[in-house]
Amino acid sequence: MSDHLVLRTASVADAAAVAATIAAAFEQYRGRLQPESGAFRETADAIAAELTGGASAIVAERNGHVLGCVMLKPLEGDLYFGRLSVLPAARGQSVARRLVEAVEQEARRRGLTGVRLGVRVVLIENQRLFQSLGYVEISREAHEGFDHPTSINMRKAL
Repeated sequence: MSDHLVLRTASVADAAAVAATIAAAFEQYRGRLQPESGAFRETADAIAAELTGGASAIVAERNGHVLGCVMLKPLEGDLYFGRLSVLPAARGQSVARRLVEAVEQEARRRGLTGVRLGVRVVLIENQRLFQSLGYVEISREAHEGFDHPTSINMRKAL
């Protein structure tokens, strides 16, 4: 086994590990987000359905253990990523940055012109991370039932 971080495309067989990674990574946001994150409702079956229905995912693993993941799907000529997740024990090791770089590389491979994401308005630290990686705000939107923006859409041109 190698102690190097390996990034690879997830398969349907990875669905349970991806769902578990998302749940563990998003737990820190429980009670901080209104409305609650949809990440709390992710299941292995739902991830598997996404992976067979046109979405894809990238996992970051070390010694065969998934440390992080990100979900991808095409969106209006760009590649959208969501559910960027890193296990708490693996934070501070550039896993999130490496996953975002892999998303951008995949977008280029597909011949797409940009990468998009959504980040909650209240998650200032996440906004700063994405800004440091070259993402800029393109719009804000309100979740259903809210009369004020709850999410920021960001994009990086490639």
